[in-house]
Amino acid sequence: MQMNPLSDSLSTIDNAEKSGKLKCTVEPASKLIGNVLNVMQENDYIGGYELVEDNKGGKFEVTLNGNINKCKSIKPQFSTRKDEFEKWEKRFLPGRDFGVLILTTSKGVRSHREARKDGIGGKLLAYVY
Repeated sequence: MQMNPLSDSLSTIDNAEKSGKLKCTVEPASKLIGNVLNVMQENDYIGGYELVEDNKGGKFEVTLNGNINKCKSIKPQFSTRKDEFEKWEKRFLPGRDFGVLILTTSKGVRSHREARKDGIGGKLLAYVY
């Protein structure tokens, strides 16, 4: 039984990346997981992903390109303001300008760099580097 599908999907991707696989399957599919995968693809951490409908909730076929050192879900999902990103970068990322915090905002799921540029805050979902 899955308690947190986002956390389970990110650990699946992380484990497949560590074992050197080129593809992995993330299930069940959801809009949130799809949006997180989209942010990861925009920042070149994954090659791409495809939704496969199987009448059981669907699944994502994710193509890996070897750029992920670590990706994890952030629990609890901390609320953050637009001027607090530096604090969370120090806590979750290994270095300055290395890695991405993924957060949900009023304008959708974005990286912390996009949210800082737009001047909005949100809730932290995950990090990847």
